[in-house]
Amino acid sequence: MGYKIAVVGATGNVGREILEILAERNFPADEVVALASANSRGKEISFGDTKILKAQVLEEYDFSDTDIALFSPGASVSKIHAPRAAAAGCVVIDNTSHFRMEEGIPLVVPEVNPEALKDYAKRNIIANPNCSTIQMLVALKPLHDFAKIKRIVVSTYQSVSGAGKEGMDELFDQTKALFVNSHKEPAKFSKRIAFNVIPQIDVFMEDGNTKEEWKMVVETQKIMDKNIQVSATCVRVPVFVGHAESINVEFENPISVEQAFELLEEAEGVLVLDRREAGGYMTPIECAGDDNTYVSRLRQDTTVKHGLNMWVVSDNLRKGAALNAVQIAEELISNYALKAKSKAA
Repeated sequence: MGYKIAVVGATGNVGREILEILAERNFPADEVVALASANSRGKEISFGDTKILKAQVLEEYDFSDTDIALFSPGASVSKIHAPRAAAAGCVVIDNTSHFRMEEGIPLVVPEVNPEALKDYAKRNIIANPNCSTIQMLVALKPLHDFAKIKRIVVSTYQSVSGAGKEGMDELFDQTKALFVNSHKEPAKFSKRIAFNVIPQIDVFMEDGNTKEEWKMVVETQKIMDKNIQVSATCVRVPVFVGHAESINVEFENPISVEQAFELLEEAEGVLVLDRREAGGYMTPIECAGDDNTYVSRLRQDTTVKHGLNMWVVSDNLRKGAALNAVQIAEELISNYALKAKSKAA
């Protein structure tokens, strides 16, 4: 018996990736429903190579016969409709930031803390972490298990797709304008993104950190270890897809570069590409469309007793959002005995 799946925000970047990944991974669904706002009613959306779904209106949808809903419509929409779906008995996996730090709601990266799903049924809502947090923790979890991480200093280089279609359009339009000696004012970003970098993602907080930087701190502590200290600087760069991170890690116990290589090469979801020569590393353009988190430039940090530096790259729309959500759904089915309500029509 297959499952009935709803994809909420199906017309957005992440929603489309979710549909693609469900098809690619042959997710055991008898029926998949695409949900969006009333403005997208009837809009055709590809599902796999041969199927076309027509968007239904989220506000009108009854979740009572749906098993799993994968949400990525924006936090204000999830705030209203995720609890409605959960109350109808549908398990919600939410990609927005709204529920991540709520008590009693699991915040899950399947390669890192799948055990957090054990109490998912108490609220029927599971939160997907921030894209930059996900790729960092996938790379660091095997090292933390071995030598216990004490402190992380991370600088991110985040693509414009993390800001949605509007961010991608703004980079494209500004770049095109510059090549014809024209000018396109920023709208989505605070400054021009074309041929520039912007050290601000999300709003500023009272302590001078941005909310994106705060997310990396508190999410790391909730997912992996509440005692890890994190200092983050999050930067938007003129790349369409793929986030990169420069990570410095201080450990409580000894760990060599050779040991780190071995641990990462055996880790689920991680690929090591580290040849100490020109081009012997991964960049965002090469990871687009890939499900793995790549580690390069792994080396010792000699300024602390037990330290490593590394470069981590991943497709933010896939592992940073859509893939992680689908993997959570797969985990619920395979290891937490989530049953389909009835055979979908």
